[in-house]
Amino acid sequence: MQALSIKQPWAWLIVNGYKPVENRDWDTKFRGEFLIHAGKQYDRQGERWVQENFPEISIPALYMGNGMGGIVGAANLLGTVHVRDKHLLAASDKPWFFGEYGFILDNARPLPFMPLKGQLGFFNAEYREAA
Repeated sequence: MQALSIKQPWAWLIVNGYKPVENRDWDTKFRGEFLIHAGKQYDRQGERWVQENFPEISIPALYMGNGMGGIVGAANLLGTVHVRDKHLLAASDKPWFFGEYGFILDNARPLPFMPLKGQLGFFNAEYREAA
């Protein structure tokens, strides 16, 4: 299955149903279900932005082995939108879109954490729940 590395807290926000758009500076033709890999880096500036714009969202403590450095969920990539086409996004999606390209996501959900080294772009990964 394909996987995509996303920094925390963005990966947590996606798999928990808050963020329906993943921002990238590149486009993709990939469509369908993929695994969400939480990278080893944490975006503190992004966390502050979320706290300022969505104070009702309480982001849990995330650290290596607890939501970082492995598979944390899955989602469906429905399509992409370019910044010039931002008008095509639903009003609820627009606050989350601030990249050149937005990957429009659906059916995002958390999965039990599985440690895994990430890669750039989409990459092949096999997900196995811990026994």
